Amino acid sequence: MSSLRVPSRIMLRQHRQALIKRRYTSLESTHKADGSAFIKEREAVKKHAAESSDLWRKLSIYATIPALIITGINAYGLWNEHWEHWEHHMPPLEERVEYAYQNIRSKNFFWGDGDKTLFWNDKVNYHKHDE
Repeated sequence: MSSLRVPSRIMLRQHRQALIKRRYTSLESTHKADGSAFIKEREAVKKHAAESSDLWRKLSIYATIPALIITGINAYGLWNEHWEHWEHHMPPLEERVEYAYQNIRSKNFFWGDGDKTLFWNDKVNYHKHDE
């Protein structure tokens, strides 16, 4: 039995030596050069990220906020124009024609008086009750 173990021990020793040789075949200078190139690349990426984030921060502050303010002023003006037009050129709600497809009710709503939808607006909506 001891004769069977000897070749296996020799093979294990040779295998270990081969692993050790493989482990030390590369030079440390190669790793240092690769490491410094990696570090330089990471620093370049950090610099680029800082520059681009600074650009987008400036765009957000100096371009987007004024654009939102201008758009809001424009929307407010259009809103007021719309309601002025509505008041001057539209007949009163009671005189408007009610068409067959408007205000169809198969049953009453379970809120309020049962006639008004959830989005009912008394300034705009009117329902002529059957007389």
